Amino acid sequence: MDVVTKATNVVWHSSQVERSERKALLKQSGCTLWLTGYPSSGKSTTAYALERALIEHGLLAYVLDGDNVRHGLNKNLGFSMQDREENIRRVAEVAKLFADAGLITITSFISPYRKERDFARRLHSDFGLDFVEIFVDTPLEICEQRDPKGLFKKARRGELTGFTGIDDPYEAPLDPELVIDASVHSPEEIVTQIMSLLAERHLIPALSIPDVQFRAR
Repeated sequence: MDVVTKATNVVWHSSQVERSERKALLKQSGCTLWLTGYPSSGKSTTAYALERALIEHGLLAYVLDGDNVRHGLNKNLGFSMQDREENIRRVAEVAKLFADAGLITITSFISPYRKERDFARRLHSDFGLDFVEIFVDTPLEICEQRDPKGLFKKARRGELTGFTGIDDPYEAPLDPELVIDASVHSPEEIVTQIMSLLAERHLIPALSIPDVQFRAR
């Protein structure tokens, strides 16, 4: 994603607060967990269940949800390829700021194109922040059976165009940190998998979390 910088006469101001100070204060490392997958794959269910579990363990977390940000931050964007790219660019920038503030930021976006997710990862890496890509690998046929918003049905009838999985592609992650299938595991099991991974990577303190097998990098 090539972004043209139009702003002029702007200078980056460094904070007087070190990232390590925020880490010590919150007892966690700010990071972004990027959930990606087909529509209705279970991304939002997972994101909000994880947010609840982290808060209950005394950890500060916040969800950036695909539908929610289109009510405000991205309300002027549609679903063309260009608008989708800008949607993800803005979310990646916000997630980076939240992570820098020390939050465990959980994003729930289809984000179907690898270059968008690679941009988000690079943005965090260049800023010295952890980025954890989580592929919610629920089979397309299961997602279509769920279809809580009726969007698959509309896409099949031709009432929606450019719908991921029907007439627009989804490029699966090549090397995500974690792969989960929400049609096989319960939200509780998935939350356990993610929190175990965060503890392994020293992003959160070691917690009393049941050991669950999962596919991680």
